[in-house]
Amino acid sequence: MAPARATAPDPCVAAFFDLDNTVVRGASLFYFARGLHARGFFSSRELRGFARRAVHFALRGEVHGHLLEVRELALAFVAGHSTAEIRAIGEEVYEEHVEAKVRPGVRVLADRHLAQGAPVWLVTAAPVELADVVARRLGLTGALGTVAESVDGVYTGRLVGEPVHGAAKAAAVRALAERSGWDLARCAAYSDSANDLPLLSMVGRPVAVNPDRSLRRHAARHGWEVREFRGWHRAARWTVRAGTAGAAGAAALVLAGLVRRAA
Repeated sequence: MAPARATAPDPCVAAFFDLDNTVVRGASLFYFARGLHARGFFSSRELRGFARRAVHFALRGEVHGHLLEVRELALAFVAGHSTAEIRAIGEEVYEEHVEAKVRPGVRVLADRHLAQGAPVWLVTAAPVELADVVARRLGLTGALGTVAESVDGVYTGRLVGEPVHGAAKAAAVRALAERSGWDLARCAAYSDSANDLPLLSMVGRPVAVNPDRSLRRHAARHGWEVREFRGWHRAARWTVRAGTAGAAGAAALVLAGLVRRAA
């Protein structure tokens, strides 16, 4: 009787990657804000005011309030500008700030899925304009990101739906999987943050990448794969993890650093 052959692992049907601190070191919204500020979208005085409000929310532990502030501020910055202009800035911001922050180890993981014929999607709360650029430059299949409403090619200052964050990110991936006919039990997802537990928990292969403390504990309890690519680059100090009261404080420090550079 011939010995049984060892079978190769079943390749994932699709893979989903978080952006901030997973694919890219640091917060993509920070890099986008740097690009907008450099192009005169807002003043240092406006940014200082926002930083003060971020500190206020941090001290009160009102993380949700801070996230709403981030959303409203971003929408106010782009209102009245054309979608073509913002997308062009996204291309420039990628080259100026984001490209050098891509984690080589995570890119290898994404490329491995692509080589096996699996679609690879970037899924992030960052503006879809920036997410699209990152996905295309890395050769990924596509991107899901937060969408700002536009009419006749001009931003209105309102969102389409909710920010692609937490449960909303999981819902966006589920909808994409249903449209594409993918079995989520045969898909993979990669993230650094416990905020993405709704997404990680619904796929067959959840992977914690440079996980925060909460995600690391959860991964250990459930036997999830953990990948470490943490070369402590300067940008890593600007991490924004919006699951704890410290997140708003981190965001305030990010903004304060931007203000110093703008001064």
